[in-house]
Amino acid sequence: MTEKSETSSKRPRDRRESWVVLKGRSWRRKLAAYRLAMHDPRTPLIAKLLLGAAVGYALLPFDLIPDFIPVVGHLDDILIVPGLIALAVRMIPEDVLADCMRQVDERRTARDEARGR
Repeated sequence: MTEKSETSSKRPRDRRESWVVLKGRSWRRKLAAYRLAMHDPRTPLIAKLLLGAAVGYALLPFDLIPDFIPVVGHLDDILIVPGLIALAVRMIPEDVLADCMRQVDERRTARDEARGR
């Protein structure tokens, strides 16, 4: 009876882990595509500047609103960086993002074939 309880307890965890792995791969793919889009000459300068500002703000050793101020101090990190990224991604033309996603997929396929997967 312990074998069944062990097996049944593993199934939900496996589903959660697979969801986390799939989401992680999806985010990694998108980040790689955004990185390629940053270097694409068709990407507008303003989008490049906004992405640079988001990365710069995330890496700053200080915050515009100090974290010791309850709630508001952490809200600036939660709102500013994702907001800048979302705004920048909206400004990147769809064809550029599609080309970058295709390049990421081609590189992943080539890497997997080289590894024998």
